[in-house]
Amino acid sequence: MLTGIHVPLITPFDAAGAVAVDAVEKLGRHMLDEGASGLVALGTTGEVAALTPDERARVIEACARVCEERQAPLTAGVTGNDTRTTAAALRELPAGVSAALVTVPYFLRPGERGVVAHFEALAEESPVPLVIYHIPYRTGQAVSAATLRRLAAHPGIAGVKHATGGVDPDAIDLVGDVPEGFAVLGGDDAVISPLLALGAAGGILASAHLETRSFADLADAWHTGDVARARDLGRRLARLSAVLFAEPNPTVIKGVLHARGLIPTPDVRLPLLPAAEETVSRALAELRA
Repeated sequence: MLTGIHVPLITPFDAAGAVAVDAVEKLGRHMLDEGASGLVALGTTGEVAALTPDERARVIEACARVCEERQAPLTAGVTGNDTRTTAAALRELPAGVSAALVTVPYFLRPGERGVVAHFEALAEESPVPLVIYHIPYRTGQAVSAATLRRLAAHPGIAGVKHATGGVDPDAIDLVGDVPEGFAVLGGDDAVISPLLALGAAGGILASAHLETRSFADLADAWHTGDVARARDLGRRLARLSAVLFAEPNPTVIKGVLHARGLIPTPDVRLPLLPAAEETVSRALAELRA
C-alpha cells in the first residue's frame, strides 16, 4: 500500500470561496490516472487547518469515492498535538480510508519518550494503520532513527513520512536498515531522488500534482535499478520542485493548476495569500522546458 508516489491533494475553492467538491474528484482521478499510487486527503497541502469540520468531511468523502473507483489507497491526514483528541479523530475516520497520516506532536516538544507513548497509544485506538509525519522544522521535535524503529515494531504503525529538510544522517541511518513491513516515504520534494536511491519506498509529494507520471517513473526507475533514467528525472524534477516551493505551499501549485484549467480558482485561505503572477509564470516555464 505504501509504495510509489502519493499525492497530498490540494483543496480547490470555487469563485465564492467554497470547497469545489467536483474539482476534488476531477483532480484526484487525474492524479491516479497519471500514475500516482494513492492520494492523501487533508494534509498540510490541503489547507486542512483552514477547513471547517463539514468541509473536511466532504473532501475526504470525495477522495474516498475516487480511490474506490480506481482501487487505490487513501491516506487521511489527522492533526492534533494531544493524544486524546487525536485518538478521537482517528476513531471517527470514515469508511474508505486505508491509513492515517499523523503528525508528531507539534509545539509541545514532548521528547522522544513522549512521542513513542503518543503513537503507541494512538495505534491502539486507530481503526487503520498509522503513518508518522516527521517534520521537525514545523513541530520543533526531533525523532531519531532509533525511535522510529522502535515505533515500527508496533503492528499498527505502517510507515513514516520523513521530511527533515534534506537527506540527514538519521534518514541515512533509517533507510539503511528499514524494519520489515515499515515504509519510509520521502516528504521533501526537492530531495526525493536521493532518498529513493538510498532505498525509500516512495514519497508523499505536493509537487507530484504536476508531472505526476514523471514522479511515478522516478520512483520506478530507482526501484528497478535504471540509474541513468532516475538521475535524469531526479535532476529535472528537483528543479521543478524548487520553483513550486518558491512561495508557501500550496500557493504556486494552485496557481499552476488553475492556469492549466484543472481547478476553478487559484485561491487559498488566509493567512496564505495567492502566489505572485511572476512565480506562477516561472513554474509554467519550467514545466514547458
